[in-house]
Amino acid sequence: MHVSVFLMCAFLSAAAAPSDVDEGLLRVNLTQAVRQAVARHPDVEKARAAADLLKGKIREVKAQAYPEINLVSDALRMRDPSLLNASGIENFPAELRNALIPKGVNLFDYSVTVKQPLYTAGKVGTALRLASVEAESSLSEIDRAEQDLALEVTKAFYDALWAREYEKLVIETQRQKVDHAAMARTRFENGVATEVDVLRSEVAVANGKPDLVRAGNAIRQSRAQLNYLLVRPIDAPLELEGELSQRPVDEADFATLAAEAIRRRPEMHSLRIAERSAAVRLDLAKAESRMRADFAGGYGIMSRMVGNLADREYAKWNMAVTFTLPLFDGFRRSGLVYQATAAQRQARLDREKLEQQVKLGLKQAVDEVNAAAATLAAAQATVGQAERVLSMMQNNYKWGAATTLDIVDAQTALSVARTNVLRGLHDHAVARANLRWILGRTPQE
Repeated sequence: MHVSVFLMCAFLSAAAAPSDVDEGLLRVNLTQAVRQAVARHPDVEKARAAADLLKGKIREVKAQAYPEINLVSDALRMRDPSLLNASGIENFPAELRNALIPKGVNLFDYSVTVKQPLYTAGKVGTALRLASVEAESSLSEIDRAEQDLALEVTKAFYDALWAREYEKLVIETQRQKVDHAAMARTRFENGVATEVDVLRSEVAVANGKPDLVRAGNAIRQSRAQLNYLLVRPIDAPLELEGELSQRPVDEADFATLAAEAIRRRPEMHSLRIAERSAAVRLDLAKAESRMRADFAGGYGIMSRMVGNLADREYAKWNMAVTFTLPLFDGFRRSGLVYQATAAQRQARLDREKLEQQVKLGLKQAVDEVNAAAATLAAAQATVGQAERVLSMMQNNYKWGAATTLDIVDAQTALSVARTNVLRGLHDHAVARANLRWILGRTPQE
């Protein structure tokens, strides 16, 4: 029985570790994983597309300051019966009346028209400033999307590292149980142990099998999640480079960290931009009430004969300068000013609220890092004690001074202690990533 269990452990271990010859195998460390996700993930691509959209908006606004030139061409066939409706036409001589019957005529026309804003009371320049501010906001949204994705990838990477190390731990624990079960059976066959010892050791081995299954499932799920974030097939082979480790954290005081978070968080930058955008929109709304001047002109040729379209005798032209001063529009402009003023106040309040949320999130992140560090230290101290207890029980068992129950209890205690250390390393790494993220830094170290 113990042989079959050991073989099963070896099989699960081999199945969990990808081979170099697997098609599509990707070896990746945390930095590489983040870089690949940022380069390919749809969320980041969507943010970049939004930035490109606003680049087009800037071009559109700039076009308002440039002349608009159009080529217009018409070919018209017409008949005008208005003379036939004249009073007394029925009394005209027949020959004259027939001469007045309209015939169809052709009319050909082409022209080049020009429109050019001369003075817009700052509307074009203000609109351009607004588009530029919105474009800057889109860049901030790209930063936000990249940081959020980097945090997701970092957590998924740490989850996958934990699953890998947890499986190793479970396999080692199961190996110890299998070895002890073999020793118990040998001692029973030699008459120095009871059958109860054998049965208890075999029960311990059987109880370890679900842990093996859970460990393998944890690896599959964590790697599937990481593949998803890397925009790869969910079941694609993946090999991780790196390990969970305890690293020091920033010892700066809370006020310094809070100032850094407020300065660097992309959300804060976006709201500061939103305030500027609201101010520009207010200027744009006020410009609606000011006078503007426009130039319009055109040159072309009109004739009933196609052959005359190159003859300047049939040329036509016009030019005009138009001055427009809004007088009354049903209070539309005052409504725009009111909206812009309210939006400006709203942006300021949103920024102030987010500042408090960032400080709260920072406090929670710092507490989580400290708590994870304390928990890890306690777990690490327990491991050494559990190892000594197991070693002593194994020696006592050889001399008949301990039972299988004592061995199983010691093995379980050591497994729990090592699992707690592994979980502590994982939680501390995740807490550090969260802290770096809320500070506006790259989550990965």
